[in-house]
Amino acid sequence: MHILRPQFRIEQERALAFAAERGFGVIVAADERGPRGSHVPFVILRRDDCVIVQIHLTAKNPLVALADGNRRFLLIVSGDDAYVSNDWYASRDNVSTWLYEAVHLSGIAHLGALDENRGHGDALLAVAEARLPKQPWDLAGMEPAKRESMLASIRVIDLVVDQIEGQSKLNQHKSDADHVAVSNQLARAEETGSRRLAGRMRALRPELAYECGKHGLETAAG
Repeated sequence: MHILRPQFRIEQERALAFAAERGFGVIVAADERGPRGSHVPFVILRRDDCVIVQIHLTAKNPLVALADGNRRFLLIVSGDDAYVSNDWYASRDNVSTWLYEAVHLSGIAHLGALDENRGHGDALLAVAEARLPKQPWDLAGMEPAKRESMLASIRVIDLVVDQIEGQSKLNQHKSDADHVAVSNQLARAEETGSRRLAGRMRALRPELAYECGKHGLETAAG
């Protein structure tokens, strides 16, 4: 990941927390034909001093054969993004841009044993179900033969992370006046992602005065 400016960089532990909260991303590796990618849910585990991103793929996915304990994989985790028009700024002659948050986690990928599939499934469900306002569902509630057939059809991959890169590009380098103007525009948007980015921008400079958007964002963050 090319960090555009130092002030956009997300510190490593915060980048891991961001990725864990998202829980979904794109896993990429390359073979002789070029890059291959899949969209995957994942969990982040800690083993000794290592950070492990654990994913699963169908057994026939070409990425499975690439998890050979030598090849590097990259997990791309994206957050909200929003386009910013140049005439949204308070000052003149700014360039239109795109605000976004993203984390890249990379390292060597290892193929897990089949007897690890149930543990991975339990861990993944526990994280995903905890986000929902209901009694958590788990694999114990599945018909046993169907559960075992489903588990046998996947392969678990452990990505041992050795590089953590994160970027939160929220116009931190702009003036207070431009910061407020862009935040106010995003706060008025219909898209929830734009409004969430407005809230993150306001949290960076909570002392400034902001408009209360039609969707109820505070006049000042914090």
